[in-house]
Amino acid sequence: MKIVVSVGGSVAVPSIDSARVAAYAGMFEELVAAGHDLGVVVGGGPTARRYIEAGRDLGANEIELDQLGIGATRLNARLLAGALGDRATSSPPSDHDAAREAMRRGSIPVMGGTAPGHTTDAVATALAEHTGADLLVFATSVAGVYDGDPDEDTTATRFDELTPKELIEVIADIEMTAGSNAPVDLLAAKLLQRSGLRAVVVDGTDPDAVARAVEGAHDGTDIAPER
Repeated sequence: MKIVVSVGGSVAVPSIDSARVAAYAGMFEELVAAGHDLGVVVGGGPTARRYIEAGRDLGANEIELDQLGIGATRLNARLLAGALGDRATSSPPSDHDAAREAMRRGSIPVMGGTAPGHTTDAVATALAEHTGADLLVFATSVAGVYDGDPDEDTTATRFDELTPKELIEVIADIEMTAGSNAPVDLLAAKLLQRSGLRAVVVDGTDPDAVARAVEGAHDGTDIAPER
């Protein structure tokens, strides 16, 4: 299969922890060894949010804050690419054409952010659409998409399956400013809706959850194309 994985920075690099990055790299290597073609996009996580918070305190505007976040995502991407060694592109591709060409060569493109206003979820969804991926996996800090914030609402219920339209309705009210956090952002959801991609949202704190999603044995939320 052709697979694109959007790895939240808060799960891949919650801190500068080489063990977590190495675990993700090992899991990706296993997917490639199993014959899958792979593209990866990494978020900024706590590092990006700290820079964005500091920039906001200093009076930076939202575009400038986005640029700070993009820098953090690309730093995280370099760290993961380094763990993958020769299997990955030597630097994070800055556009989707370069990432697609890397996948065609058999390399793993490890991207970060690309442009202000575009989250790494949206970057990953666009890459999946551009490459005709069979599966898009969102590895997040929660075990799927809920009808509320499970960190704040103990009664929040996880959806087993949603259409892109239903996903948009669930997340539409989440504020979209630099550093905001959602299981899947609104732009990515709209790209899912137009592309007809199959996607899964899983708890990425366990890298093996991504591998299980590829095998079809996950505990997250399926985003099924509308029929």
